[in-house]
Parts: sequence; C-alpha cells; structure tokens
Amino acid sequence: MMQRTNRRITARLTAWLIPTLLFAFLAVSPAQDRELVLDFNPATTVVDFTLGDVIHTVHGGFNLKHGVIHFNPETSSVSGDVVIDSSSGHSGNNTRDRKMHREVLESDRFPEITFRPDHVAGKLATQGNSTVQVHGLFGIHGTEHEITVPVQVEMAQDHWTATAHFVVPYVKWGMKNPSTFILRVSESVEINLHASGASPWANSLPGNH
Repeated sequence: MMQRTNRRITARLTAWLIPTLLFAFLAVSPAQDRELVLDFNPATTVVDFTLGDVIHTVHGGFNLKHGVIHFNPETSSVSGDVVIDSSSGHSGNNTRDRKMHREVLESDRFPEITFRPDHVAGKLATQGNSTVQVHGLFGIHGTEHEITVPVQVEMAQDHWTATAHFVVPYVKWGMKNPSTFILRVSESVEINLHASGASPWANSLPGNH
C-alpha cells in the first residue's frame, strides 16, 4: 500500500516537474539569446579631437550622423556601424577649418567617417561597468583601416553609456599634413568619444522585432 502511494506521489511530481522545467527553459532561453541594441543618440553623443602643434593644442569636434551596434553577450558577436559627419568638423577657427576640410579631410569628396565593429574582446557586463577591446574597420578619406579601440561601457536597464579614446595616424593613412614653415602640427590626432542611448534591451524585447 505504501509503495503504491509513493508511486502515485512520484508520478504526480514528475507530471508537474517536467512541464514546469520545460516552461522555465523556454522562458529563460530567449532572454539569454537577446542581443543588446546600442542605438546612439546624436543629441548626447560627443566626438572630440585634439591635435597638437608647436604653439598650442587645437581642440575641436564632429557631429554624429547615426549609429547602431548589435551585440550578443552570449556569443560576443557584434555588427552595425557608427557614422560621423565629416563636413561638421570644427575647431573654432574658420580659416583653419576651411583648410582642414579642403586639404586634409576633403570632406566634399568623403562626407562620412565610419567605424564598423567586427569583434569584441573581453566580457561586457550586461549590468554595471566594464571595459572591452573593440576591433573593427575605421573608414576615413575613402579608405578603411583596422583598428582596436578600448571602450568603457556602463549598462543599465534604462540607458547605456560608452567612452572611448584612440589615436588616428591621419598622415600615415594617406591624408595631407597641414603643417606650414611656421606652424608644425602632429601627424596623429587624438579622438575622444562619449556616446549614450536609451535602454539597450528595448529593441530586443518580444514584439519589437
């Protein structure tokens, strides 16, 4: 009698446990496979540059056109692009800026500066702060160049931020050095990017595909 009772209890527990575990697996798996969608907000994204010369350091900036990065935390796969308006470059000096656009960037011919990530090294925390190495192709002056950029990222449920600092050897990459006999400038320019956007999960929730 006791054995039959135990069998009934075991059967009932099994009948309850299997669908419960199956439901839990189905509920959790899509969340694990969700990708982060980093949709850059142009209004809160700042792209600054610093160019040294023998007299003083030149500071300036560019405007973001658009940017969307797709990242899967489980597989570390990444895709998308960040596009900067080349013609928006400014340093606060009209003469210097005209020379930059006409002779260095040739922004009439090459209106965009781009970055296309293809690999992420390091663990990106889906909540809190982390630092990763983002490899990809940096496009400027009509040519793409391999580059690895260290990026500090903060993830939250309702927003994300990312900060990056890297150097562009513009002369080595085929652009003209604007130095004159009197004014000598560096052959590399430092770039600082501070980007942010809304919830990184918003576009990957059910119903948003």
